[in-house]
Amino acid sequence: MERRTLLGATAGALTLGALAQVPAEAAPGAGDRGLVTTFNVISDIQGDLGDFADALQDIEATNPRSSGLAVAGDITPRGYDFEYAEVRKVLDQGPKPQKIAWAIGNHEFYVPKWADPDTLAEATWPNGTTEDSLFRSFHRFAERSRIYAETTFGGIPVLTLGTERYMKYHDSSLWDEVWISEAQFAWLEDRLRYWARRRKPVMVITHHPLPDTVSGTRSKIYRSDYLQPDRLLGLLGRHRDVFLFSGHTHWDLTLSDWYVRRVVPGTANLDGFSVINTGAVQTGYADNGQGGEVTVPGRFNQGLQVDVYRDRVVVKARDFAGGRWMKQVTVPLATRI
Repeated sequence: MERRTLLGATAGALTLGALAQVPAEAAPGAGDRGLVTTFNVISDIQGDLGDFADALQDIEATNPRSSGLAVAGDITPRGYDFEYAEVRKVLDQGPKPQKIAWAIGNHEFYVPKWADPDTLAEATWPNGTTEDSLFRSFHRFAERSRIYAETTFGGIPVLTLGTERYMKYHDSSLWDEVWISEAQFAWLEDRLRYWARRRKPVMVITHHPLPDTVSGTRSKIYRSDYLQPDRLLGLLGRHRDVFLFSGHTHWDLTLSDWYVRRVVPGTANLDGFSVINTGAVQTGYADNGQGGEVTVPGRFNQGLQVDVYRDRVVVKARDFAGGRWMKQVTVPLATRI
């Protein structure tokens, strides 16, 4: 895939490194002038409750004014109600974010692989578990009645997206693929248009990454996650000030394509939109050079801090385990807030 600068991007190009990316500790200090809000993004807790608690503690220490936390899916290892309750217990023990925007991930649908919590039984899937019960568990935990939702962090819109079907129940040849309804597409189109008219950047949170975006998504492992990728790309690609945060891959935020700009053919927006890898709370992966993955040795617990200014958005990659800033990118906004 050809790499181009932001100003030289053409339709269809994946713009990597389009903006200055520097280690966060080496970035020139801009102070808080023009700061609208700050918030945090994590993903893929997957039962790693100790690292989740550490991430919350680190966020409280480094970003005490954070207006919210977005969690980009894989909240639990399997989707059992008691696993959701364990996550809630960590939150209740604190420090607890002001607001939380939950996205659903594929691990929220893994109960059907188990005959009981201690007995893996994939051969007899779904082991009496209904699709509806999996969604009900997520809805109860997230305290809402549908998968997609909107909230605001300090006045900045945050939209969460997700699959509305677990496809194995509908097609035996499928598993974790993302299916989006007409209603969700219409809602997304409406909200993007609404906020564009109000000159606000839009933060979109989704578990599965879109193809040809951030680290790992040119691998065949992640290229077919969405059943309607072109339609979703077409909606997001119209808007210069959209920021899409995706998890799922667990790929390390040290990689150069942790942040990219994705230009979508057929849209008038030749600058593309921002796509950011969230990193992961639980374990890290890297490319094995043969289209697969290897586990990154050592402790791995990463996430993001997002600072929204009137004229720019600064995204910082954080190593919670090491207690250090890794890098950051500054993205100018097309219109001042």
